[in-house]
Amino acid sequence: MHLVTGATGFLGSAVARRLLAAGNSVRVTVRKGSDRRNLQGLDVEVVTADLRDSASMARAMKGCDAVFHVAADYRLWTRDVEGMFKTNVDGSVAIVRAAMDAGIQRIVYTSSVAVLGIDPTGTPANEETPVSFADMIGPYKQSKFRAEEAVRALIADEGAPVVIVNPSTPIGPRDVKPTPTGKVIVDAATGKIPAFVDTGLNVAHVDDVAEGHVLAFHKGQIGERYILGGDDMALADILRVVAETVGRKPPTVKLPHGLIMPIAYMAEAWATMFGGEPFVVVDGVKMARKKMFFSCAKAETDLGYTHRAGGDAIRDAVAWFQAEGYV
Repeated sequence: MHLVTGATGFLGSAVARRLLAAGNSVRVTVRKGSDRRNLQGLDVEVVTADLRDSASMARAMKGCDAVFHVAADYRLWTRDVEGMFKTNVDGSVAIVRAAMDAGIQRIVYTSSVAVLGIDPTGTPANEETPVSFADMIGPYKQSKFRAEEAVRALIADEGAPVVIVNPSTPIGPRDVKPTPTGKVIVDAATGKIPAFVDTGLNVAHVDDVAEGHVLAFHKGQIGERYILGGDDMALADILRVVAETVGRKPPTVKLPHGLIMPIAYMAEAWATMFGGEPFVVVDGVKMARKKMFFSCAKAETDLGYTHRAGGDAIRDAVAWFQAEGYV
């Protein structure tokens, strides 16, 4: 029995589906009141548990031989910074400790490329590119950095049997929330992004990233981390693929980052005073000053990881959003 946390989410559900396709029995944890659309039609055992409740996680792990800890609080803006840290940092530590107490022999921990260094020359970064906490922009990246740091300490100090994977930017079907990146795809497909800034992302199909999790379980070395990525793409090219897919003209106006920053501050202030989510966030603009380009050569060599073209991932995402009425 394999346990997957975060299986109601975008990446977690893809991991659960991949494990099922490989013939594994799968148990998933859900929180009370969580959106379970991504579990519809899946032959999984569902248990109610909370990452920060050790007793509930211990019950969820009974009879399991593997844990895929995919769950995380992934938002670029939040009013509850402390809550994000508790979920991403304390929750990850609790999961690993509960798995160790349950005698589980292999844990795959889902980190993020958000915690990795960025090469200032624009060369794709890798698992060893220098980085520090001071480089982390915003509570999401900071919390994920501290979370991986804490997991690494458990590996070094207590022998936790953890393999770490660092997904880049998963894109594809079943992004029900949607994620911040999925929202960009939806907004671009509906003509709500008339301009862009000079930035870039490493775009990976969510199903390839899910397959990478399974490969890490079978072939990854305990204590090592592996970037699960795809193609480096400029934001302008991402928006162009979306536009071509839906039959729109792509945006051609490139805005300087400095022009967007005051708008982001005003949007956050408005959201703080009147509720809702800001349509552009300060941390997002700060991140956009750097191109998030990464190499997954290590995963390719050590795990046998492969990925399809980033454009295919985008087109699959658009098709799903259209079919589900988002676009």
